[in-house]
Amino acid sequence: MRSRELLQGAGLAVALGLVFAGPALAHHGFGRFEMDKVVDYSGTLTRFELVNPHSYIYFDTVGTDGKPLSMRCEMRAATLIKRSGWNIGLFVPGKKIEVHGHPHRDDPHSCYLESITFGSTEIDRNQQFTTSTPVDTSHRPKQTPSGDPNISGDWAVEENVLTVPPSGGHGALVPKSLVQAYATGKITLEQIRARHPRPARPVYTAAGEAAAKAFRMWSPQDNPRLACKPTSILFDWTFDWPVNRITQETTDQGEKVIDIDYGLYSFTRRIHMGMKSHPANLKPSNTGHSIGHWEGNTLVVDTVGFAPGVLTPPTRNSDKLHIVERYTLDTDNWTIKREYTAEDPVYLAAPYKGSDTVLVSDTPFERHPCEELTYEFQKGGDN
Repeated sequence: MRSRELLQGAGLAVALGLVFAGPALAHHGFGRFEMDKVVDYSGTLTRFELVNPHSYIYFDTVGTDGKPLSMRCEMRAATLIKRSGWNIGLFVPGKKIEVHGHPHRDDPHSCYLESITFGSTEIDRNQQFTTSTPVDTSHRPKQTPSGDPNISGDWAVEENVLTVPPSGGHGALVPKSLVQAYATGKITLEQIRARHPRPARPVYTAAGEAAAKAFRMWSPQDNPRLACKPTSILFDWTFDWPVNRITQETTDQGEKVIDIDYGLYSFTRRIHMGMKSHPANLKPSNTGHSIGHWEGNTLVVDTVGFAPGVLTPPTRNSDKLHIVERYTLDTDNWTIKREYTAEDPVYLAAPYKGSDTVLVSDTPFERHPCEELTYEFQKGGDN
């Protein structure tokens, strides 16, 4: 990556959701790309796919042999591109473009994009075009018409940006609201990390430890997100900084429910607010069965009935997984803090706990299709 003095938006979070665990490049499986090689292409834009978890740009160029060459280059997720304020109108088929990227090890038609130029306009893959402007919540009602705390709407964890120092290096992730403070030296990376400590490592049973060691992070057979599948209700809430939507409503049958639409892979879970206990003989699923109740401004959600899967890579879960979440609404700052505890006697020797905070989103929730092409050549699955 070329050195830049700007702080640039990044879709880079490490596998366990440990936002500040560097280096930032750990988010992606670069094994299929030759990151030590740089190739410049000139051609004509033919297609632009705004999808998750990676968007793609397609263009026609001429290969080194002088023959026509159709290319596809990987970009960041649709959610991140939208939240970073990119001008999507630039990506019009027929435009002449220049692409700076890294070639694929196996596929001569693929690359990992670093920057793209439209005439005199150059865009780095991680470039940030929006600033931290607070959303106007002065007219937002604190309660729903039924009197419950109002958590309906679009919410997102604060976006982090990638710092690329003039001296180079892998960069570091910094919350967008701290961009100026960090750039001017008012706050150090160590101070930022102290404010946002990493979650503790899961305490595994023997089976959990063995499963984690065997987990192939960059294999679509092991890692759900590489196969366009949700990971878990814990992991997908904040991974890659998606915009999620919460809807409080009453069904036609008169039941109060809360629906959560996750922005990363556009899946939905329902929280049943009138149930005192879970039904018997639940059909296991990725989202499980959730029941909830209010304790003041805190929504307490109890979820069971999970299908075996992945809690947070590389931690697996069994059908014995039990998750309790507490969503606390702060109407002074309009944030929701989620605290969670996951228990699984098969893989976890102790409860796995953590927390995160989302804000009213300045970018609307949007369902994005998923098309993961990065690993299509990975038949056996590498680490």
